[in-house]
Amino acid sequence: MVISNVAQQIEKIDWGKWKPVDEATLIFVIRRNQILLIRKKRGLGAGKINGPGGRLEKGETPDDCVARELYEELCIRPVKPVKFGEHRFQFLDGYSIYVHVYQASGYIGTPIETEEAIPMWFSIDAIPFDEMWEDDRLWLPLLLEEKHFSGYWIFENDRMIDHRLVTR
Repeated sequence: MVISNVAQQIEKIDWGKWKPVDEATLIFVIRRNQILLIRKKRGLGAGKINGPGGRLEKGETPDDCVARELYEELCIRPVKPVKFGEHRFQFLDGYSIYVHVYQASGYIGTPIETEEAIPMWFSIDAIPFDEMWEDDRLWLPLLLEEKHFSGYWIFENDRMIDHRLVTR
């Protein structure tokens, strides 16, 4: 299934040759019909609610990054994280980022607030999409259904200009 908006800006990019400035991860811990999200305190998306995550360090794998970022942001370790998706974000200012999206059904430790994030549990039926990135409402339901996906997104600052979302 392919979902795209009518602006068709997404087709102007040669995604086969596209190279991101950064590579990153996101992880969503889901348990008992609840999802663990964070209020991001700094960096890209500061102030927004999102999943924990961040940029890969030199020589780091996405699997290693997702575990490190979850620990740095909430002081917990994921149990058996599974990759379900990937995003290619292109911003009109020239910045771009490729994001690996994971889900975990458990964790070790107790989520605590850090300098980077405030942990917040939400019911799956009450995810605060109005406080999240605009694209999240389109693909997060796929993650919750454990469907694999690829997203292609064009943003101008916080505003989504165009997208294509492919499920597998």
